[in-house]
Amino acid sequence: MASRPGLLTDWPWTPLGSFKYLVLAPLVIDSIYSYATIRDHEKLLVMALMVWRIVHEQAWTSFARYRTAKGTKRIVDKTIEFDQVDREQTWDDQIIFNTLVVYLAKVYMVGTDTLPFLRLDGLVLVALLHAGPVEFIYYWFHRSVHHHFLYSRYHSHHHSSVVTEPITSVVHPFAEHIAYTLILMIPLITTLLCGTISVVSIALYITYIDFMNNLGHCNFELVPRSFFSLFPPLKFLCYTPSFHLLHHMQFRMNYSLFMPMYDYIYGTNDKCTDSLYETSLEQEEEKPDAIYLTHLTSLDSIYHLRLGFVSLSSHPLSSQCYLLLMKPFTLMLSFMLTFLSFRTFAFERNRFRDLTLHSHLVPKFSSHYKSQKQKESINKMIETAILEAEKNGVRGEELNSHGEMYLRKHPKLKIRIIDGSSLAAQVVIHSIPVGTREVLFRGKITKVARAIITSLCQNDIKVMVLREEEHCMLARFLGEHCKENLVLTTNYSPMIWLVGDGLSKEEQKMAAKGTRFLPFSQFPPSQLRKDCFYHTTPAMIIPDSAQNIDSCENWLGRRVMSAWRAGGIVHAIEGWEEHECGLDVPMVNPHRVWEAALRHGFQPLMLPSL
Repeated sequence: MASRPGLLTDWPWTPLGSFKYLVLAPLVIDSIYSYATIRDHEKLLVMALMVWRIVHEQAWTSFARYRTAKGTKRIVDKTIEFDQVDREQTWDDQIIFNTLVVYLAKVYMVGTDTLPFLRLDGLVLVALLHAGPVEFIYYWFHRSVHHHFLYSRYHSHHHSSVVTEPITSVVHPFAEHIAYTLILMIPLITTLLCGTISVVSIALYITYIDFMNNLGHCNFELVPRSFFSLFPPLKFLCYTPSFHLLHHMQFRMNYSLFMPMYDYIYGTNDKCTDSLYETSLEQEEEKPDAIYLTHLTSLDSIYHLRLGFVSLSSHPLSSQCYLLLMKPFTLMLSFMLTFLSFRTFAFERNRFRDLTLHSHLVPKFSSHYKSQKQKESINKMIETAILEAEKNGVRGEELNSHGEMYLRKHPKLKIRIIDGSSLAAQVVIHSIPVGTREVLFRGKITKVARAIITSLCQNDIKVMVLREEEHCMLARFLGEHCKENLVLTTNYSPMIWLVGDGLSKEEQKMAAKGTRFLPFSQFPPSQLRKDCFYHTTPAMIIPDSAQNIDSCENWLGRRVMSAWRAGGIVHAIEGWEEHECGLDVPMVNPHRVWEAALRHGFQPLMLPSL
């Protein structure tokens, strides 16, 4: 929002929220009816152009975020946070608006007449009109909205994003977009009146505008030197991301739309443009201090990748109805990720004070980890990622698996492999209310579960189990002095339940009213009971020093991180030399990890309430 919002700041369909595309429903119905009755296919082409623009925008966003995560040729070394993501959720409003404008132009200016598919004279005229009137008018209009009166009421909204990404290009108040549409429609309206317009000229011109807009708002340099060395005057006819990023940093320079010539003519070109361009091109790929290896969980977890839909990844995973409607797309994208990707890849770059953390995705779902057929390929991906990290001098590597096989296979690794189990166990232990004398354990026995039960039994808290085989298995890990605190029972009365994978619906129904379910696994139980409390999976609130946090981890809230991931970060910050991986490897001083996490600003989550 602008600092002092002016008239027509909000879009007319803002009250509709996620249902704003219903505005276009009458157009879709009319276009289908027109095609079926009078064979007018051009209305359908308008709808197809809208879909193409959305796909084009999304492709740019995914590509830009991937490149930003790698860190090559980066221009501004700053980060994007949740407030910018929220502000830029209106990026598709201009597509809806432009679709309405083009559709109305088709109905009232073209009518049932059929436009030619291609006219070269029309294409030439569009190019000339853009280079002349459009660029000239836009330059002076852009300078005018930087006057303090208009800037504070409108354009400051766009400049709130100092670090830009492709969708930033179209985030403006409604009134500004009306002006931009009038300016950019000059070539199309002129060629329509001259009778030289064509389907190709409309599609190409709109695509050109979107392409250049997205290009100029990438936070990395994309235009190679050879582009300008082949024909030096291109410097005045085509801008670069560096050129426009300077405008977002300096505000009063580099006003041009796509062709910098007017800035050179009127003396508003920033003198640092060329040097920033050269510096950005020489920016090498960033070497992280730690790498976090993670994998996809459920099918819908693909929407929590920063490379995907920005607005979806910025909110905790939920069962929104539109995720059901997108199921075919979800299945298609999931197939592409899991069967066409043969190695891990970087998808996020975070910073914790002086620590740079890259997140790499193992392109497999949780279900694949249970498949013997996938075991070899997954292990190979992880091993390759570890060896690459070793080659690049990474200090620490976090794994969501236990990782012991990689240490046996490569005993001379200099990097440290961390599974984060110590902090995960401590998070659960410190979530148990003070004064608790007994807890009920239910779920698969894991490394974290063993650590929690051992600690509780050592502190004279009775851990009650329901199955004899679980009791025998856990008793082997306890000393004689605390085995008496591990109790085999048929009683479901404890008000604190430690739950993991394997908790059944029938067992939940046996819990007393007001029972607190504390998960120790990475997946939460299904919340069947409305009269009970469900804590989140082991996680912590991250410190303010954590930067570039603009997506959520599955069902966790904003700026909340899984304890396994946080444990690896703490290990890397502290520079500890021991590995923390392997199912049978004892945890090294878990309480030390907890204290270090608190010291570095990680905070525990509060217990939920009804």
